[in-house]
Amino acid sequence: MRIALGVEYAGDAFQGWQSQSHGRTVQDHLEAALAGIAGHPVRLHCAGRTDAGVHATAQVVHFDTTAARPMHGWIRGTNARLTSPISVRWAVEVADDFHARFCAVSRRYRYILHNSVVRPALLAGRVGWFHPPLDAAAMSEAARSLLGWHDFSAFRAAGCQAKSPVKLMHDAQVRRDGEYIVFDFWANAFLHHMVRNLVGALVYVGKGHYPIGWLAEVLASRDRSRAALTFPADGLYLSGVEYLPHWPLPDEGRIIALPRIPFV
Repeated sequence: MRIALGVEYAGDAFQGWQSQSHGRTVQDHLEAALAGIAGHPVRLHCAGRTDAGVHATAQVVHFDTTAARPMHGWIRGTNARLTSPISVRWAVEVADDFHARFCAVSRRYRYILHNSVVRPALLAGRVGWFHPPLDAAAMSEAARSLLGWHDFSAFRAAGCQAKSPVKLMHDAQVRRDGEYIVFDFWANAFLHHMVRNLVGALVYVGKGHYPIGWLAEVLASRDRSRAALTFPADGLYLSGVEYLPHWPLPDEGRIIALPRIPFV
């Protein structure tokens, strides 16, 4: 049978999602725990591969197994075997043609930035930090230029393996919450480093280095050299993956779990 899982993890404890020979990735740890429950090697496929330091509150994965286990067994048993900051939140049986990555119709990312003269200590690695004051309203207005279908080559990593740089941005919002600035992006798919590069460019606008219209100019240029440097991964969360409602997933396929920082 094929099983889909909802997973969350703190990315600062790992060298990214994808399995590597050193074994210090989310995939390596989770596959090892699942194999202990299944009684055979397990290979996972995820909705979105995250880089080193990037967190997830709504990652979706699937795997195939010949082991007959109750769904709560996959959750409790796997979590009992995990000593690293990963948790399985839910498990459901899905059809053999379900694929966590290729069946996803959209994804959401949230970046949380601590905008203060003093760097965060308790949330170090879990939020980004930028000490000069930022104009969230200007960044919010600039982000509107990202909506719709665009070629996002200007915000694409050099090593990006996506077949096309053209993506549909459903929504892009920036808002301030006290000393924190929250960036939310919702698109059909994202390029490698796309969110971190967008945050970096918006920060340039927020600190007054460039006018609001500069972001649209960079987007239209399709030139990566005109954009900002890649922002640190610390505050980035994969916070949502959405599927068509005919799949037997929680919340009719709207797998959304927005991180809420600061804690109140």
